[in-house]
Amino acid sequence: MPIASGETIKAPRSWTRPENHYLAVLEDPWYRNLAVLQDIVTHSTTEFWTAKGARNLHLPVTTGSISSPMGRGSDSSPVEVELDGVRTYLADSMQFMLEFGCRVAPQGAYYLMPSFRGEQADQTHLCQFFHSEAEIPGGLDEVMAVVEEYLRHLAASFLTHGRQIVTEMAGTVEHLEILAGSSALPRVPFEEAVDLLAGEPDTVNVLEPQCRSLTRKGERLLMDKFGGYVWLTHPDHLSVPFYQAFAPDDPAKALSADLLFGIGETVGAGERHTDVADLRRALALHEVPEDAYRWYVDMNARHPLRTSGFGLGVERFLLWVTRHDDIRDLALLLRFNGTDILP
Repeated sequence: MPIASGETIKAPRSWTRPENHYLAVLEDPWYRNLAVLQDIVTHSTTEFWTAKGARNLHLPVTTGSISSPMGRGSDSSPVEVELDGVRTYLADSMQFMLEFGCRVAPQGAYYLMPSFRGEQADQTHLCQFFHSEAEIPGGLDEVMAVVEEYLRHLAASFLTHGRQIVTEMAGTVEHLEILAGSSALPRVPFEEAVDLLAGEPDTVNVLEPQCRSLTRKGERLLMDKFGGYVWLTHPDHLSVPFYQAFAPDDPAKALSADLLFGIGETVGAGERHTDVADLRRALALHEVPEDAYRWYVDMNARHPLRTSGFGLGVERFLLWVTRHDDIRDLALLLRFNGTDILP
């Protein structure tokens, strides 16, 4: 039933009562609307990549080659499981598999499926979240342009297929209209961002020399300076995973970028090593044993290919779409690490 003009549907915060959450999903209009938004993401993503000739790959969710953490530059904990006595992991990303897939699907490979993280859920993180990831031929500039095109396509799809629902949840679709009609989004290198934030306390995390990142506060302030959307490019290489390529003019920097909007980092993108010697150098720099990624080194040695890829956190994107402030309200079925939740 349509809601009264000017009113918005409120999230029931049923994640605070995990044992009864499923009943709220069945009874509350917030979740009926959420199901529609999820479907729009899925069919719009398929539509976008099919038009570009990229292939959707059916990939296993278990892997021995997690993309994080693996040495310096890691930002999450893996989810380890045991299957018939063999230790393995639930994938936090399909980035490695999509690089593999690019050698099978020359116009690019993509997927939309769950990823798993070992940290506890909070206002901006889920233990199991949906990941829209892709890998394409080309470098960082190419993948950043594709990300922007993809986001404009998603925004336009929500306007076409979900305008009323978004209005009920967010109170407006103006933000979708702005993104759908946007031109190239602003970019700022990490060093320039640090200079722009100079004088503001608690904006930069310093884990070690040449291993820095912006705090949530730093991300918010930077977004404010650029009108709500900004690419943060060329971070310290030690602050990102080893597989990101070295910047050719400064090997202390990485050819990677995070798109900040909404709650902050919503898309992560990067170019991969083309030269296997650079890959080995990165493994050593990040203190990752080469044996752990022997297959990856061999693939790059025998089948070198310049590719770049990105990952969009779907629930983080929907958090922006709905203009909401807690990602735990964007899961139809809850999964909290260490908690047995049914169904």
